[in-house]
Amino acid sequence: MHDTLSSLVERALTGNPRPLEFYLRENSRLPGPRANLELANDVGGLLAAAIPRYLDKVYSLVQYFVSGDRKWMSGNTPSEFVILCGVISAGMCAAAEPSWQEETLELLDRYSCSPYWRIREGVAIAFQHLLQANSSPILAHLRALATKGSFLQQRAAIATLAEAPLFNAPELMNAALDLQRIVLERARAVPLAERKHEDFRILRRTLAYTLSVATAASPNEGFALMRECASWNDTDIAWILRENLKKKRLARFVRDTEQVARLLA
Repeated sequence: MHDTLSSLVERALTGNPRPLEFYLRENSRLPGPRANLELANDVGGLLAAAIPRYLDKVYSLVQYFVSGDRKWMSGNTPSEFVILCGVISAGMCAAAEPSWQEETLELLDRYSCSPYWRIREGVAIAFQHLLQANSSPILAHLRALATKGSFLQQRAAIATLAEAPLFNAPELMNAALDLQRIVLERARAVPLAERKHEDFRILRRTLAYTLSVATAASPNEGFALMRECASWNDTDIAWILRENLKKKRLARFVRDTEQVARLLA
């Protein structure tokens, strides 16, 4: 597959993107339960590697993918996969070409509000590639999304840092809990009427697993945050905490999980 993909990427960069687009559609695994994320990441890697030879053409191809079929796209389709590839590629290419970063962050902020969950996941993957290239400005951007962004932009911020391999860098581990606190405090302040909106429910479902990822990496600080949240007597926050306590990643912290559960009883 990789030789075929490489030749198709080369062909796309020298003037004909349609065969590559057809290949992505055919190998998207959509409709289906899982999109072909390996292929999406491979495309992004090949495009990022081609930047020194085809700077402007890589830019144009990524824009072609992220812009195509948006008005007619529906979820769980090959068309969605092409845009997903464009979103992930945008992050990988901006990681390799810093001059594209500002425009790419604007793109990711827009797509973080997509009605399609796969596209939203693609945004988190793109942010992760950018983090690994240059963490400080991306962390600042994610913190701004958590602090001032919409429900779905907050979701993008916390989902980006809900990957255990990222926590090899201490600043990312600390940032993950910081973003959890910011978003949880904002969720607590949301009026009850607004909590019925689907975007808030999506954010709530994301918090239902991301808090346990950050807590497993920093258990002392994470469980302290969970105990504090348990004292808020907020029904949605309590639901979020209970869902996180169910995660296997916290199973080894028996005393801490039992303490939080008692506070919620």
